[in-house]
Amino acid sequence: MFNEIKDKKDLEKFKRLNVTSFLSLALIIPHGYEDYRLHDCIINQSQLIDASVEHVFRTPNTLKVTFYAHNLGYKVDGVLFKPRPFMLRAFATGQRDFFFGKIESSAGHMQMTHPKKVTNMGEIFAKYKCDLRNDSMQRLVKKYVTVENLVQEGLREDIAISLCDIHFNHVAVDEDKKLYTMKYTEMYDYMQVLRTKKRTFPTLHALKSDYKIWAKSLPFELTPEQVAAIEDIRKDISSENSARRMVVGDVGSGKTMVILASVVMAAPYRSILMAPTTILANQLFEEAQKFLPNLKIALVTNKTKKINLEEFDVIIGTHALLYRDLPTSALVMVDEQHRFGTAQRNMLEKLFVDDKKRPHYIQFTATPIPRTQAMIDSAVIDVSLITTTPFTKDIDTAVIHKDDFPELLEHIKSEVADNKQVLIVYPLVEESEIINYQSIAESREYWEKNFDDVYVTHGKDKDKEQVLMDFKEKGKVLIATTVVEVGISLPRLTTVVIVGAERLGLSTLHQLRGRVSRTGLKGYCYLFTHNKKSSRLDDFTQTVSGFDIANLDLKYRQSGDLLVGREQSGRSFKWIDLGSDEVVVKEVKEEIGF
Repeated sequence: MFNEIKDKKDLEKFKRLNVTSFLSLALIIPHGYEDYRLHDCIINQSQLIDASVEHVFRTPNTLKVTFYAHNLGYKVDGVLFKPRPFMLRAFATGQRDFFFGKIESSAGHMQMTHPKKVTNMGEIFAKYKCDLRNDSMQRLVKKYVTVENLVQEGLREDIAISLCDIHFNHVAVDEDKKLYTMKYTEMYDYMQVLRTKKRTFPTLHALKSDYKIWAKSLPFELTPEQVAAIEDIRKDISSENSARRMVVGDVGSGKTMVILASVVMAAPYRSILMAPTTILANQLFEEAQKFLPNLKIALVTNKTKKINLEEFDVIIGTHALLYRDLPTSALVMVDEQHRFGTAQRNMLEKLFVDDKKRPHYIQFTATPIPRTQAMIDSAVIDVSLITTTPFTKDIDTAVIHKDDFPELLEHIKSEVADNKQVLIVYPLVEESEIINYQSIAESREYWEKNFDDVYVTHGKDKDKEQVLMDFKEKGKVLIATTVVEVGISLPRLTTVVIVGAERLGLSTLHQLRGRVSRTGLKGYCYLFTHNKKSSRLDDFTQTVSGFDIANLDLKYRQSGDLLVGREQSGRSFKWIDLGSDEVVVKEVKEEIGF
């Protein structure tokens, strides 16, 4: 096994290569090959000749050598530019040796550029780009990259054979097989490392209460995917080990009911839920009061006076929770987890660590991720996906331009007249010479002049949460930045206009679109852009699922469109494509036994 290697020189080489296993060594595949076999014809690549040196001629900047190539049956002119002294000694008139170089036809005769004398003929040798000399790397690979060593490290035998062929017998591996081999091996190596990071801790309490009687009391039926996520959590929290799960649900998928079901299953032990904004915390508090009438529920924000939290079954709050003396709780949950820093999430969880025991910990996010990413994440933390919504949203999405403004204006007037609300999202608060779009400061006068009950807010507005609450009750038009991306529930909001839409990531556009049609009303999302054509926005208008949006994000990532809100692992894959390699990742996951 790799950790039993004693050769100090080899260990130093592994260190230089940042290699920690036979598998990671095998993943440094050749970037090309040199064929040191003799051929009786020109093969249009660098090749070996069995040749006698007939003539050597030196000029100030070149060395010209005339060969007779016995395997080809004719003369070849060799030329070396700016030859070094050791090169001159390699060519002696009358000698017969093996020489290697690229042969091309020039002015009716054959010419070999930079021929070199070789001794290791008869094989195909790999060329590597790494921190070792090529011959040193070749010896290391030949010594350690064997089917036996790779299989010992858990790799499937057929993949191990194919991987060895890539190093030593590349003609046996076609491109499709090579690509599959590299994808599988890269993901296998990565997930093997990840699994070492998945740690278990004993929990404070194994939670055994059932949720089914509570679910039957609801005025609606939970969706199959809501039930599946709840069942995942039920299995987790009934264990003696502390649960760590992330529930990923699309906009409007009903994550709140999964949260409340988790509270029910945790009873009679206490639950704590942290949300990123006062508005979202208030909404969750109201939902909990409505659907958990038998539990005593507290709301904690920066404005909450000191209360005895020991008296409550459920504590819902913002990051203000981190600065309170919180009572021991068996279940800790974080909603919109990507809005908090890692340190904040860890701080909340560790507030309840009792010696070596930990509470059950569940994170929720509305930022969908590709299924392949979910399967990879599950190597470290358990993942549940909720891809469907309790009801199908009816939202028309369209790309619009300056010429479309009169028609847009008529639509807004019609919606407002029908007691519905409109959201207009601007890219800037103040005017900018760099970005060619109006800001909130430049545009608000127009909207306030032409419409009643216009509300304005942005990220730097200290009163933004109060403005949003006032708009919810009394407003008609809301002018804002992406501060409204996550969390706010506006039942009468039917239209969102996103100015400079091409500047935003697709996940952000999806979150903004998710603000409308929350209660089944007909919805409209308009993407305003100065760009005459944008295939990225056009694709977005045809896509309604957040999980498909996440795959689109990957497709367009090269154009600077990064996944919004995702914590990147710091590892970029060379072979695996998270948007399309779900099958490969699933195979690896099953092989490892996650």
